[in-house]
Amino acid sequence: MVYDCAIVGGGPAGLNAALVLGRARRTVALFDNNQPRNSVTHASHGYLTRDGVTPSEFRRIAYEEVLRYPSVKHHAPKVTDIHKLHDGFEIITDNDKPIQSCKLLVATGLKDILPHIPGLTELYGKSLFYCPYCDGWELRDQPLIVLSEYPSVYHMTKLLYNWSRDLFICTNGRSILSDEQKQILNSRNIIVSEQTVAAFHGSEDKLQQVEFTDGSRIDRTGGFITPQWQPQAAFQKLGFKINETGGIVTDTLGKSTIPGLFAAGEATTGVPSQLIVAAAAGSIAATSINMELMEGDF
Repeated sequence: MVYDCAIVGGGPAGLNAALVLGRARRTVALFDNNQPRNSVTHASHGYLTRDGVTPSEFRRIAYEEVLRYPSVKHHAPKVTDIHKLHDGFEIITDNDKPIQSCKLLVATGLKDILPHIPGLTELYGKSLFYCPYCDGWELRDQPLIVLSEYPSVYHMTKLLYNWSRDLFICTNGRSILSDEQKQILNSRNIIVSEQTVAAFHGSEDKLQQVEFTDGSRIDRTGGFITPQWQPQAAFQKLGFKINETGGIVTDTLGKSTIPGLFAAGEATTGVPSQLIVAAAAGSIAATSINMELMEGDF
């Protein structure tokens, strides 16, 4: 059997694309090995009718809805390779037979690369986060640390100021803020430090103190950090173009530079997005895929 479309990635972009294509009566092979990036967090926010849903519950509901459509098939094995064929694609997995499809949607998202700081992994997604829009409300009015080694920390700080006025900014040994930026932040009683963080201390998933390499500590109950993000799309031999952040270059409909290959969600941007934004991108790409399949029918 040759599927109309293979979708690699079962996050909100891939799942919403599968839903749209299933409702369009297209045959879909949905590859998802259940390793979502947001699995570390306690809840997801900003998605209308699903605000505060746990990642596991979101996936449960999504799969319940998507698999109502008999033309959508879930494949759990990990995709290890993809070959471009003359008239489609061949998807290779680690323990299944190759599957062929006419179209391909890459919705593999991102992987967080966290700084190597003791205690960070245990607290990440619980009291240390990266997105103020996703978790700022839950940390409102608390004493927060903002840890970033990138110049964007200035923008992040200004953004967080609306959620909490008790902010401690740490650049982890980097000199990335200008004197003018430091003065502006200091004028609002925002502390800026270039010290290096030695460890995060807490219990029961709650941050309590931040320790620096000089031995000093500050009390904090939460905060925001800026990880590095690594695109999980490891199929560049297909020949698609990537942008400066590692995302797959597409047009506004999700079409890549390779005929028949589409991408959606964080796989196209190389930076994180909210669930609702990724889901919308999956829907747009799915309608574009269906239009191409429709034209091929006539």
